[in-house]
Amino acid sequence: MTADAMSSYAYLDYAATAPLCEEAAAALAPYQVPGLANLPLGANANSLHGPGRAAFAALEEARKALAGALGARRPSEVILTAGATEADNAALLGMALAARELYRRAGKGDVTPHVIVSAIEHDAVLAPAKRLEALGFSVTRLRPDAAGFVEVRALEQALTPHTVLVSVQAANSEVGSIQPIRQLAACAHEAGALFHTDAVQALGKMPLDLAELDVDAASFSAHKIGGPKGVGALYLRARTPFEPLLLGGGQEAGLRSGTQNVAGAVGFAAAAQAAQAAVEDEVVRLGALRDRLYAGLAAFGPVEATVDVEPGSRDFLPNIAHVLVNGYESQTLILRLDLLGFGVSGGSACSSHSLEPSHVLRAMGVPADKAQGALRVSMGRYTTEADVEGLLAAMEKALDW
Repeated sequence: MTADAMSSYAYLDYAATAPLCEEAAAALAPYQVPGLANLPLGANANSLHGPGRAAFAALEEARKALAGALGARRPSEVILTAGATEADNAALLGMALAARELYRRAGKGDVTPHVIVSAIEHDAVLAPAKRLEALGFSVTRLRPDAAGFVEVRALEQALTPHTVLVSVQAANSEVGSIQPIRQLAACAHEAGALFHTDAVQALGKMPLDLAELDVDAASFSAHKIGGPKGVGALYLRARTPFEPLLLGGGQEAGLRSGTQNVAGAVGFAAAAQAAQAAVEDEVVRLGALRDRLYAGLAAFGPVEATVDVEPGSRDFLPNIAHVLVNGYESQTLILRLDLLGFGVSGGSACSSHSLEPSHVLRAMGVPADKAQGALRVSMGRYTTEADVEGLLAAMEKALDW
């Protein structure tokens, strides 16, 4: 699609990725200079010469800015990764394997370590959990309630004396349910378990402070908040047991080997600072657009809200509206709306080519036939009231209503 075509296109799939924001673009610009002129910033941050030291300084400044934006206690707790998928994998596998090693050293090698994840996690958490099972761990998948919330009571009942790690997302990417992370983390800690949260969808869409949440680890992605693709971060609280998965040059204090993406880190930091600075205003603005969407979509007979979101509710993300369209398939509606100039989705972009109903909706108890007609509208910084009103008008055409 050309830039001219995009000028009249309403993009409403921010939960999949957000357009590059001005702050990130400006931060990235000095790194796009070709040839030797690129070296003052684009050198290898691990080299000892002048250009390398300059790149290292830029990298550490970005790390410091990210730590401040996320509420980390110190910059060294922010490990730069190639994205949230890597961060999730590193957290699940690295923390669980380290905990098992501590068991072994304590003479409890015959004990089966236990891990708990929610059943509505992103596949970047569910797949490592499955790998842990293959490695001999016991894994429990907590089902949410019908509205997509993981209850503290359910976690309390699932915990065992051998639970070493709990992972529950901060906010769901499909229906937008915001989890009680502070309470869940406290529950896990009381039982002696570590706690990780995938906070990818939460950053910039709700107030977020890692120190306040009191989690041991958290995963983030730059491109979900208007930063560049291919860069993310794993927050790992100091002294948290962790076994690195990527070995080699010993970068990131030996926790994640591989030459760092300096430009990506700088762009990520700029986007994170901008997102956090505007979060309170955006919660109000996007929440009003979400409420208008739910009210407008309810006027169409085949459409029903997947979850009951009260106007002004802060129990759900302000930028996501999720509905079920009876008698239609998601793919059909997405393509019809695309032709009408509106980009929406049926759920996670990572599984957009699958014909299977969303695992999130299945875990919430949504019947398979209804889940086939799921539609997610997700908004962000550049979404306008005109986009929302235009989508409602387009839905009338898409549904032949």
